Order: sequence, then C-alpha cells, then structure tokens
Amino acid sequence: MIPPKPPSRPEKVSLWRYLKLFRQDILSAQPAKLYRAWMAEFRTPFFRSYLANDPALVKRVLKERPDDFPKSDRVGAGLRPLLGNSVFLTNGETWKRQRRIIDPAFEGGRLRDTYGAMYAAGEAAVARMAAHTGVQDIEPETSHVAADVIFRTLFSIPIENETATAVFEKFRDHQRTQPILNLRAFIPGPRWMPRFFSRATKDTARDIRRLITDLTERRMFEIDAGTAPDDLATKIMTTADPVTGQTFSTQEMVDQVAIFFLAGHETSASALAWTLYLLAMHPDWQDRLAVEAAAVTSDFSSVSKLRLSRDVFREGLRLYPPVPMMVRETKCPEDMRGRAAPIGAQVVLSPWHLHRHERLWDNPDGFDPTRWGTENGKICQRDAYIPFSAGPRVCTGAGFAMVEGPLLLSMLIRRFSFELTERVPVPVAHLTVRAKDGIWLKVTERE
Repeated sequence: MIPPKPPSRPEKVSLWRYLKLFRQDILSAQPAKLYRAWMAEFRTPFFRSYLANDPALVKRVLKERPDDFPKSDRVGAGLRPLLGNSVFLTNGETWKRQRRIIDPAFEGGRLRDTYGAMYAAGEAAVARMAAHTGVQDIEPETSHVAADVIFRTLFSIPIENETATAVFEKFRDHQRTQPILNLRAFIPGPRWMPRFFSRATKDTARDIRRLITDLTERRMFEIDAGTAPDDLATKIMTTADPVTGQTFSTQEMVDQVAIFFLAGHETSASALAWTLYLLAMHPDWQDRLAVEAAAVTSDFSSVSKLRLSRDVFREGLRLYPPVPMMVRETKCPEDMRGRAAPIGAQVVLSPWHLHRHERLWDNPDGFDPTRWGTENGKICQRDAYIPFSAGPRVCTGAGFAMVEGPLLLSMLIRRFSFELTERVPVPVAHLTVRAKDGIWLKVTERE
C-alpha cells in the first residue's frame, strides 16, 4: 500500500495556469518529471528559477557556499507581516548575529532541561484523546500538542493559559489566509513595494504579535526582578552576542518567538499527524512501537530507547517533509548543470521531490523505516535528506524536534490504536504539508 501523494500537473502549462495551480497547492502545481530530474529550469517574464535535485548542487547551495545563496525574499515577503525580521528570513551578518544568540539555547544539554515540559504536554495530549476516542481528524490534536510543547518549553506555561490559547487560535486563523501564496511574491522589487496582503492576513499577524509582545515584556520584567523561570525564553533573552555584547531587544525577541512558534509548532504538528497516518496504514509497525514505548518515562534517559520510534518518525519526515520547498537566490552568476543562471535567479531546493527521487532512493514512495539501516538509506540520508535543511542554516531546533517527535509518537501509540477510515487524505502544501480535508483515523484505546 503506497502512502497518498498529490497528483502532478500536465507537463506544459501557461504561466497564468501555473500561478493558479500554485495558489491552490504548491505540490500538485509541479510536473511528475521532477521526481526523476536532476534539475529543472523555469522561466517567466519576472524571474528565472532552477529546481535542484542533484545532490552536488544541493551541497553547493546549503553547505559549500551558503553565503552566495541567501534566502530569497520572494517567499519571505509572504511571511514578513508575522515574522518581521526573524532568523528565518534574514541573511548575512544580521542572521549570523541572531544565530549566535539563539543557538546556545538549543545545545544538547538544554534538551534534557526541556524534556520534562515535553513529557507533560504528551500526558495532556493522551488525556484529551482518551476523552474523545472514535473516528476523528487527528490534525487538530497534533496541532494542539505541538503548540503546548512550544509554550511549555519556551515560556513555562501550558496551552490552557489564556494568552497561549489566544496565540494558538489566532495562528490557526492566520494560516487560513494563505499569506505565503501572495502573488506579488512572484514579482521582483524592493522591500517597500506593496504586497497587497489580505486584511485577514494583516489583522491576524498583528494580533499574534501583540500577544507575543505581552508575553515577552512580562518575561523581561521577570528577568529584571530575578523571578524568571529557567526556560528557553529566559535563556535566549539573557544571552549576549559574543561579538557585539548585545542581547535581543523586545521587538527582536518578538520576531524570534513568532518563528519558534511557526517552525516548532506547525512543522511538528504536520510531521506527527502524517506519521500517525503511516502507522495506521501499517498496524504491524504500530504494534512494534507500542512494545518499545512501554519503556518511556519522565526520565530523559528513556529517550535513548526509542530507536524504532525514531526511525519511523524519520521515515515520516522523508515522505511528508513539513517544509516542502526552500528558496534561495544567486548573488553571482552560476553554472547550474551547464546552464547559466544570472544574478538574482531563484534556486529551489525541494525536500518533497528530493526525498522521493526515483534515481536516488530504493522504493521512494513506500513506507520502510528499515531503510535507514541499509547502504542506500545511509547514502541518501547523507546526500538527499534535508527535512531540517543542512549546513550553517540547518534548523536550530532539529535536535529538539527529533526528541519531541518520537516521544509524542510513543506516548500516543502506547495508549491508543489508530486505524484507517474510508477517507484518504490528500497532501497539500501552503505553509507546511497538510491534508486537504484533514487526516481522519479511528482512535481506540489499547487493551
């Protein structure tokens, strides 16, 4: 049984037809050949774009010469009302300064400190699901628990906190406005050029930032008073840049909290929901994980025992990478597999296509957690597996996610069985890879 995959568009379509398809769903707007091609060139009157699947090109962009391929603001433009000048959108010295302040909060030793909050969020999720078993869309619950993890680890408050609940609900409303699909992002121009965001996009972004500002200012007061808890927010807000000696201002911290919520909540929710669906497709793997999950406790050391859960979660990230495409831009003329790319060309790296590339992976569309122990799996993990990006711009929270995901998965599988229903989810990509009409499963308690 092959996991669901979005349909591909016809080989040749007009620019306007492509833009229409793109607004409906980024993935089904692409042709099927991208699952085999090493590179594809796309020309419009406004820009030139190269989708790179060649591992050598991906390595050049992400690892060898990342400064020559900064993030493109064409995607960032759609997220800027919410994310401001966050580390997700910046380049150059601004980005380097931000990472110098943020990275220490996510170093290995800090994972142990945040584990208790993750475990508590998992227990709360199990309790909620136990009260509502039966056929249900599991995406709302995975969104809920992922947001709960963020608030507990970042600000030491559960999702039930009034402000946390308001941010969660406003963020859900913001996603529905589809900010990243603003057509003006296809047209080059200066930062001040109008982007014609919908009123809903601007209003929800403003409301979220106001709520986050309240949390941040409150934490600033607690830090000054010496009463702040030792969580991620306190660590980041009290870390000075070793080069400049400066800490984040309140406004800068608001930008970073917004991206932590987007990256840490939305991507984790997507990955967990799709992995649960994959396990529902494969009850044998579900039973194996349930046995392993019996060893999970509130002690951080138990995470090391979740080997199968980690492989299953890694396979879920391969088949359904939460961020399906990353867009970089050329700072100088480049040779792209024999084609001359001008300055300002887009370079698209697509985890969605790279992770399913027919000339790289064995059984690319199939669910097989054992692949990570094979020679092909090891080579592809090194050269063609980028759910968290790679190189200097690898996601700061990658290690965090690889503890959170297997932990939550194990806690849910230990208590519940997940079965398929007649409703087959259709993957679509806007901010992240989600299901068009939800992921509906039958949830029952294990005996």
